[in-house]
Amino acid sequence: MSEMTEASEIGETDRTDGASHERPPVGIIAGTGFYELPGLSEAAHHEVQTDWGEAHAMTGRWHERRIVFVPRHGGDHSIPPSAINYRANIAAIRDLGATAILAVSVVGSMVPERGTGSFLLLDDYLEFTTGRAATFFDQPGQVTHTDMTMPYDPSLRAALAAAAAAEGIDVAPTATYVCTNGPRFETPAEIRMYAQMGGSVVGMTGYPEVALAREAGIPYAGVAVVANMAAGMFDGEISHEEVSAALEATEEPLFTLLGRTVSTI
Repeated sequence: MSEMTEASEIGETDRTDGASHERPPVGIIAGTGFYELPGLSEAAHHEVQTDWGEAHAMTGRWHERRIVFVPRHGGDHSIPPSAINYRANIAAIRDLGATAILAVSVVGSMVPERGTGSFLLLDDYLEFTTGRAATFFDQPGQVTHTDMTMPYDPSLRAALAAAAAAEGIDVAPTATYVCTNGPRFETPAEIRMYAQMGGSVVGMTGYPEVALAREAGIPYAGVAVVANMAAGMFDGEISHEEVSAALEATEEPLFTLLGRTVSTI
């Protein structure tokens, strides 16, 4: 039996001019290297049963805001990109009451001036995955065509940009995310192709997450954290260990950025 929490139970009450209203939780999804939120209080673990399987999430209070936190790869990085149950994760975040999602994507950069440790705000994507369950509407009678003109919510992107400016954090205002299947890294030839197509950064988990959030009607914004330059753009090879080590330096500014953003949405 999974622990289920109604949205009304995890909402937050604010008082403004004597009136009270509920601020619904903000969802945060994070990937490689980011498996918990530092300083999360009132933390509770949930095993959420959805129509698409079980998802694991944490709820709590962070920067005076209720949070629903999902580490994509699990707390021990045991789930490879192509095996993540993206549908269950998005459904669980929705069922736990979140009305906005901030997603962190660890990426390789194809932009020379945006090297390791850089942050970029995503505004579009290219998708090169195979075999992933990519829609909630895959049964007869459920034909639904979801508009993807603006896959990343403009108001959330603006909130992230404003938070970055307030904290003095350098964040590129636009970037096109290329999603590959993984778990292998890309070849230099693939990177050249993606760059010619307009890709800025490359990762393995951004899709179908962004599309599913759109289908579910949850505003979604993505922050890309550069862990390495993409294949062929430097001498040497890419290793998971080096990626993880490079991310340590980004933890403080990333959580500062997210913390200010969730408190203002």
